[in-house]
Amino acid sequence: MTNITEHMLFLTGKLAEKQLRQILERMQPEFSYTVHQLGLKVAGLMTTDMISRRLKDTFNADKIILPGRCRGDIEALSAEFGLPIERGPEELKDLPLYFGKAAHQYDLSKYKVKIFAEIVDAPNISVEEVVKRAYYYQQQGANVIDIGCLPGTKFPHMEDIIITLKQQGFTVSIDSLEDDDLLRGAKAGADYMLSLSNKSIWIANEVDATPILIPEIHGDLSSLDHAISVLQANNKDFIVDPILDPIHFGFTESIARNFNFRQQYPDIEMMMGVGNITELTHADTSGMNALLLGMCSELNINHILATEVSQHARRAIKEADCARRIMYAAKQNNTLPKHIDANLITVHDNSPFPYQLDEIEEFAAAIRDPSFRIQTSTEGIHIYNRDGLHTATDPFDLFPLLKVENDAGHAFYLGVELARAEIAWQLGKRFNQDQALSWGCATELNQSTIDLHTFKPAGTTLQKN
Repeated sequence: MTNITEHMLFLTGKLAEKQLRQILERMQPEFSYTVHQLGLKVAGLMTTDMISRRLKDTFNADKIILPGRCRGDIEALSAEFGLPIERGPEELKDLPLYFGKAAHQYDLSKYKVKIFAEIVDAPNISVEEVVKRAYYYQQQGANVIDIGCLPGTKFPHMEDIIITLKQQGFTVSIDSLEDDDLLRGAKAGADYMLSLSNKSIWIANEVDATPILIPEIHGDLSSLDHAISVLQANNKDFIVDPILDPIHFGFTESIARNFNFRQQYPDIEMMMGVGNITELTHADTSGMNALLLGMCSELNINHILATEVSQHARRAIKEADCARRIMYAAKQNNTLPKHIDANLITVHDNSPFPYQLDEIEEFAAAIRDPSFRIQTSTEGIHIYNRDGLHTATDPFDLFPLLKVENDAGHAFYLGVELARAEIAWQLGKRFNQDQALSWGCATELNQSTIDLHTFKPAGTTLQKN
């Protein structure tokens, strides 16, 4: 966090100096500052070794802000100059947001909602495969591994699965509507039982596992009252799941049911089976998880049952983990779940086009070398070097203008980058040359950078401001 007494030193290059000064002037920041360019053209090519050699005066700064793409060991640089040093945003246009975030640092290590990750076909797979999936779900954020039984399917290795998972430190639930399955699972060491109703409430007195209650008559909350009173009289911990139904099969009514139950029982622990929406709706699940976990936050529902059965829901548990942390941070800070974390923004970006065509034309006019720079704006894809600026919405229209037909490596590199730029332009995503597109938590390449320099031909570079 900055304050009016701080003096900031911004290091930059020749091409970006003018724009950096303009942005800082418009920001009217609550700190004083000095802008100093280090004598190199492109700020993004700056390194900490270069700064160590070239920076002779820190201008009485309290902190140094480096270009976001500056490479090297900033801790060593900080020790050398005796000042805190940090990288700013990769794009200058993001400076206002960057300093806004600095004033509101959210703790995403905390959450309240526990994720039960269901292995729906456990009777049909081996103990080893169940354990493998359990570790995967745990890595994605699951707190409890839910062992799903299948109606009419024998499950002879249930005990082996539960005992093995418990030995390896997992918290486990057994998931069935059959009394025998629930008893066997709980006696083998399961921590939770899904699901009990009035007819099966007696099982809760036979074992130590925590029961999850569902209405005996679907949609009838009053059918929960007896089971609740029995468990409360026995001082038994329990959780209630009023059941969330799929869209067009009672979805809206089931939302109201969850709300009404919370109004009637403000202190009872609740569960929501979010898989009935994420699995049974063919749409991106990141937004669904955001809304569902937002509902959980408002209603103090502290347990969800999630699945990853359908291919389109393959990141549902990871998304739920992101969503619960964002919603917890928003609730604790009494703010909207906005500008807290970008991992649930997978298809589009909040600010996809930091520069418009007139600004890119200004960049292009200053270039005096043959290296290609690629940027996007609302107008399309732009590629330029000292020989001129070309704009198109289809990379195939650009290829004849680049004169790289006889340079396969160069053509390949430009093809990769222009394809990324086209995808970014079409979807409204942020494009940064030499970097993979960010897909949030929807991919394992989450906000990663793929280094193309190992095969990037000479004469091809990025407009790094």
